[in-house]
Amino acid sequence: MTTRLTRTPSAPPGALASTPPPARRSASAWGGSLGLLFVAVWALHGAQLGRLGDLDVRGVQVLAGVLRPDLSAPVLAGVAKAAAATVQIAIAGLLLSVLAAAPLALLMAGSSRVAPLARSAARMLAALLRGIPELVYALVFVSIVGLGPVAGTCAVAVHGAGLLAKLWAEQLEAVDDRPVTAARLSGAGRGAVVALAVLPQARPGLLSLLLYQLECNIRTATVLGIVGAGGLGQAIDLSLRLFDYGQLGTLVATVLVLVLGVDALSRRLRARWGADARPETGT
Repeated sequence: MTTRLTRTPSAPPGALASTPPPARRSASAWGGSLGLLFVAVWALHGAQLGRLGDLDVRGVQVLAGVLRPDLSAPVLAGVAKAAAATVQIAIAGLLLSVLAAAPLALLMAGSSRVAPLARSAARMLAALLRGIPELVYALVFVSIVGLGPVAGTCAVAVHGAGLLAKLWAEQLEAVDDRPVTAARLSGAGRGAVVALAVLPQARPGLLSLLLYQLECNIRTATVLGIVGAGGLGQAIDLSLRLFDYGQLGTLVATVLVLVLGVDALSRRLRARWGADARPETGT
């Protein structure tokens, strides 16, 4: 009986040297864990979360008002009017942002094959638009046009245009290149290639991003009202100033119902239009 010996390939020179020893890896892991622990403790200490347990009389009154909202007819009528204003700001801002985001996205997308200078200018403009928070835009527009929904609508539209342009451009660039190439080889012009080969493939993603932006606009319009841009946020700020915590509870509950309702409607529309995947967003 013979025994066959097999020869195992040897590791290339330097392979073992590139792998740190277990002791060094353990020290590195401990150092990283201690660093993360230090950052967590530092952040929690700076946030002063311990003050949450020191509720004064006003804090108790606020919590009691939120838990017992005022459901009287005059309050509900005012809250309904403020909620309608918030929805109007969100939708109007979305429409205006689409008008600016659509051409920017086409210029930014590589599948459109525009001049590099035009693409760079469009990307820079979109980055500038989305780089400034909506709250700063709202403060600027309030100082220009005064208090009211106009300032909130403009703030939502300007920031949303930059964000939608970036996300839509990424969707346009992610399409399958084979139909695009076939359309170009058939002699189609640049506009025809985009309309017939690019947009049909990107349509579900574009619609999904559009609906998601509407959800974001609802939440943003609520916050912007606190600086005088109209809607539920302005009513919340007024309730706090007047110490009307029962009305504050009604407004907070309305914001929650409104956001959940828009989210449910958005999911249904996504499923109906074939765009039911929630997109990953970035700024």
